[in-house]
Amino acid sequence: YPENPSLDSSCFSSPPVNFLQELPSYRSIARRRTNILTRDKQSSILLKPTDSYGSNLEEGLTDNLNSQSIRKYALNISEKRRLRDIQETQMKYLSEWDQWKRYSSKSWKRFLEKAREMTTHLELWRNDIRSIEGKFGTGIQSYFSFLRFLVLLNLVIFLIIFMLVLLPILLTKYKITNSSFVLIPFKDTDIQCTEYPISSSGLIYFYSYIIDLLSGTGFLEETSLFYGHYTIDGVKFQNFTYDLPLAYLLSAIVYLALSLIWIVKRSVEGFKINLIRSEEHFQSYCNKIFAGWDFCITNRSTADLKHSSLRYELRADLEEERIRQKIAERTSEETIRIYSLRLFLNCIVLAVLVACFYAIYIATIFSQEHMKKEIDKMVFGENLLILYLPSIVITLANFITPIIFAKIIHYEDYSPGFEIRLTILRCVFMRLATICVLVFTLGSKITSCENSTCELCGYNQKLYPCWETQVGQEMYKLMIFDFIIILAVTLFVDFPRKLLVTYCSSWKLIQCWGQQEFAIPDNVLGIVYGQTICWIGAFFSPLLPAIATLKFIIIFYVKELSLLYTCRPSPRQFRASNSNFFFLLVLLIGLCLAIIPLTISMSRIPSSKACGPFTNYNTTWEVIPQTVSTFPSSLQSLVHGITSEAFAVPFFMIICLVMFYFIALAGAHKRVVVQLREQLSLESRDKRYLIQKLTEAQRDMRNQPAKT
Repeated sequence: YPENPSLDSSCFSSPPVNFLQELPSYRSIARRRTNILTRDKQSSILLKPTDSYGSNLEEGLTDNLNSQSIRKYALNISEKRRLRDIQETQMKYLSEWDQWKRYSSKSWKRFLEKAREMTTHLELWRNDIRSIEGKFGTGIQSYFSFLRFLVLLNLVIFLIIFMLVLLPILLTKYKITNSSFVLIPFKDTDIQCTEYPISSSGLIYFYSYIIDLLSGTGFLEETSLFYGHYTIDGVKFQNFTYDLPLAYLLSAIVYLALSLIWIVKRSVEGFKINLIRSEEHFQSYCNKIFAGWDFCITNRSTADLKHSSLRYELRADLEEERIRQKIAERTSEETIRIYSLRLFLNCIVLAVLVACFYAIYIATIFSQEHMKKEIDKMVFGENLLILYLPSIVITLANFITPIIFAKIIHYEDYSPGFEIRLTILRCVFMRLATICVLVFTLGSKITSCENSTCELCGYNQKLYPCWETQVGQEMYKLMIFDFIIILAVTLFVDFPRKLLVTYCSSWKLIQCWGQQEFAIPDNVLGIVYGQTICWIGAFFSPLLPAIATLKFIIIFYVKELSLLYTCRPSPRQFRASNSNFFFLLVLLIGLCLAIIPLTISMSRIPSSKACGPFTNYNTTWEVIPQTVSTFPSSLQSLVHGITSEAFAVPFFMIICLVMFYFIALAGAHKRVVVQLREQLSLESRDKRYLIQKLTEAQRDMRNQPAKT
């Protein structure tokens, strides 16, 4: 202020101690002063000004110049240039070996950077996904990125199975290498257990090829698509014998372990972001208002949609706050009433699930008992209906139950966010549990013994002479039927609906129906359902991952066209980080559910004696202990020691201690975060307090000349 030149000296002079003690954060600053001084001493080397650039800076940074790039330092351009001069000066005094090491290290880092840039241009569907991101935001883009991840995952799974199982057989079958098949004669196996009638002779109707293609029977049953084709005990090369049963089992273990590691690795990043964003409600409002915009959007209609999405999120937050206040003001009678209502509605949900599971069980039993009838005794439609009856019932259950759950959730009086999460959780459980019900129903039929032959073989050999192949056929039918349903809904529902909404918009019924929404959770549940089928069926149908790869590639283009031309984005949009973590979490649940039936079938159910690589083993897992028995005695002792209780119990205790340590560390970090938030709040109070004092000082300075 020009009229008050003495303001600087009077108002900004050193404040007295009493004035500092009036600050709200005085005690907090005093408590943290020691830590701040220590931190300043440690970082003083990098915080030196340019005019005092001396020996401390050189000594502190010289040791790190070899390992880190200059661009990583938080310094200005002049400082970085001086660091570069130091590097060039030091290079003159180094030996030729050290100079070569530095030059090679720099060259290697530059090569890696260029390689990363090149790999980004080789990404699958890079331009398509970026175009979707620009038009519809990062939420829908994350769905297509997730679909690309599943394509790559299934491709890798197929390559693993191909390298370990298919490649040795193909090299021997087509005489590419000097090798031969090894067939070990049956040991202590009744001849009735080895009978495997693949197909009946006689006249074959023209439509039977279509049925075989859709159901995996007939000519497809004899191909390498299914488990029964690999009735080989090994492949003998010149110098060694390739153990095919061990390779077959290891391929399943490897692709399941690889899927688990890959999913966990990708989900950790999203989990960190979600953990950071689990902030207080006030900070959530600030993030939505000041940092909620998606700057990848370039389309006007998508920008309007993003505006409405942000408004919806703010309304949902306000509604959740209202529900919290309502919960806090509830009386004991209202609490008892709402919990009684929720208990009753959850009983209805449970009854719906049980009814769906029972319907799947009945459909599977009916289909398995009637599909062995001669094909000439039924017409084409009847035969196809019998074969696909479990798939049809599962699809109807997956279509009807979400509608029922969406109606029920409105009466449970939850917050909007919790309603969405609970509905999705119920739908996830429904979709994935239906596959497990189908597999366990097949398992019960396989192990149910009604005659002496069943007791002799250990499984129902009359109805399931090669039960692994028939389980693979069921997974194959589920995969094909799911693909047909996705295409049919897009072509015969979404596209005509778009035409009606576009050209018949004046009709009130069409206005109420509206355009189809591209709902991200429903589409994600659909592809996770297909991936779970692939994980279960890959052991019984080794080529199923290749079919899943082609299926997801076609689904990508179908969904892209549907999004661009027939559907509209949902007003409830998802953040990319939240979406990625949610997708991978659902996928991880599907993987865990897939491992359960596979583990039971490998370890509990006797392997088929009429087909497959495990005809000479009681169970599939028996190949592992027999292989270990061929190891040297020292290695056998090591393996038995690792798998014994004497090793498992201490290992479990160590894991528990490590887990408790990280839990305690996470609790300490959480307390630090709480203290930092309190410090931020105190600093904001300090600012308000100082502004108030400054305003009072300015007012006093203006009033002094008036009094004089």
